[in-house]
Amino acid sequence: MRRRTLRSKERVAARKRGRRGKAEQFHHSVYVVLLDDKVLKHRSAVRLNPRRDPAKPPVYVGMTGLPVDHRFENHRNGYKSSRVVEKYGVRLLPDLFEHLNPMPFDAAAQMEKDLTEDLRAEGYTVLGGT
Repeated sequence: MRRRTLRSKERVAARKRGRRGKAEQFHHSVYVVLLDDKVLKHRSAVRLNPRRDPAKPPVYVGMTGLPVDHRFENHRNGYKSSRVVEKYGVRLLPDLFEHLNPMPFDAAAQMEKDLTEDLRAEGYTVLGGT
């Protein structure tokens, strides 16, 4: 019996569905970057965080399918970067996110929003997280 081969578009669609039924790999992560206090000079940063605690540092929340340290280096080098992190990023804050990773894409997208809300509720000045 001859095996039917998938056409190009069908192969791409099969890859997007998860490699023809293979279990989805969990390789997405959320991350938190410490920002320099100079970012607070921007009105938008203060406006987005009306209940911020001045004792807590400003942070950026993001999501990636890359290793987190590699993604941070991309930000710092201006490659597919958030301008805020490129200009004001100091370092990663693994204590705030390491316990959450890795996860599937959909969970990471939701976790980025949830982590943003949680950190804002704790008083952090949060940028990103959309």
